[in-house]
Amino acid sequence: MKSYAFRSQPPLTRVTAHAINVGDRVNTAGFEKDALSAVPLALRVGQDGIAVVFRYGVVVLFNMNLEEESAFLERLLPRIGGRLTPPEEEAATVELLDESGDQVASGGPIHVRDMSMARLLVVSDVLAKSVVLAHDEREVAKVFETIEPFVRELASAGKFFRNRRGILKLIGEALLVQHHVAGRVAIADKPDALWDRPDLERLYARLEDEYELIERVETLNRKLEVIGETADTLADIIDTRRSLRLEILVVLLIAIEIVIGFYQIYAARGGH
Repeated sequence: MKSYAFRSQPPLTRVTAHAINVGDRVNTAGFEKDALSAVPLALRVGQDGIAVVFRYGVVVLFNMNLEEESAFLERLLPRIGGRLTPPEEEAATVELLDESGDQVASGGPIHVRDMSMARLLVVSDVLAKSVVLAHDEREVAKVFETIEPFVRELASAGKFFRNRRGILKLIGEALLVQHHVAGRVAIADKPDALWDRPDLERLYARLEDEYELIERVETLNRKLEVIGETADTLADIIDTRRSLRLEILVVLLIAIEIVIGFYQIYAARGGH
């Protein structure tokens, strides 16, 4: 891994990082020969740009203009599965700091000791996780909007008039978001770059704290639990209602059978 990521002379002191959640996954096979880093995949793009591609559907672009970004995303398009339209995006500024340590100012630029590839990978990892969380938070909010009419009907009328298919769809949406959080992106896992550079643990910890990754995951999981419990409750109510209807239907059939039996007995006696 090269000590300095960019080739510009004099060395760059300020770059923009642009994280884009383009889809559910990205196929990175075939880029290995041009890679600056294998895991995650990092490529040199354009005049002096770098693209970090995460398999779970995020691209983080450093020091690239709009034309270079558009050209790279167009090149990546056939490799994207479950494309998001519009994509979720987040930007940050990375600045070279003439001090011994890395600094992450609240709401400000990310100050780094040097523009090494390892530091950029740490920054890109956090930005990628943050942009995925932003997408999942939006999806959870949509599920809450779907739940609200069910709960409101139940609270005001003591019953609701929605079918079981709608409830099952609701449960499916909740499980899908939960899968994205727990399976597609391991938010709690540290970036692979830290295995080779444990000295960057502090930078990662500061970025993780600045973007509130752990807190956001915990909040998301609590919301998913509420969604799951609410959906289960509504499904149980529907099952109870269907069971009651079935019992009423059985009683009616028995009653009809009794009436028919009495009629046959009456008809038989009338025939004599």
